[in-house]
Amino acid sequence: MKHIKVLLTVVTMSFSFGVLTALAQHGHAGGLGGGRGMEPPGGGVGAPAEPGHVNGGHETLPTMGGSKTPDQLLSQNTQLSSRLQSLLPAGTSAQAAASGFKNLGQFVAAVHIAHNLGIPFSQLKADMVGSGMSLGKAMHTLRPDVNAKKEVKLAKKQAKEDLKQSGS
Repeated sequence: MKHIKVLLTVVTMSFSFGVLTALAQHGHAGGLGGGRGMEPPGGGVGAPAEPGHVNGGHETLPTMGGSKTPDQLLSQNTQLSSRLQSLLPAGTSAQAAASGFKNLGQFVAAVHIAHNLGIPFSQLKADMVGSGMSLGKAMHTLRPDVNAKKEVKLAKKQAKEDLKQSGS
């Protein structure tokens, strides 16, 4: 009887560890902005998945360019850079604004959130890049009156469309 209890305990712990490991690999376990946001390969959301991959009920954005930074990718993709430039504050280059973001998808979604909600992009970027907040959490700290889940979903959809149209 004691051996059965030990065996059941080991099996239960192994299963629980496997589930937690899987959730950690996806970078989210629910909550406002999908956890840690869109991240580069090995980081979860936005990891090397095919475009439009659905991950635990959260649609992800593909990462672009492997080891290139978002600002490097924007320097190469003038169509996307130009599109994002129109959404950023006057005098801010898309390449400079992208500096410090984990990947291009994360940056593009942040630009859309700032534009859609009238949030100063510099504040949103400071929370995400400087403080390591997810897109949803950073947005919620700046605009607690809006539905974070809904707005992040919309911004990710817009970002995905921008990336698709620009061939990124």
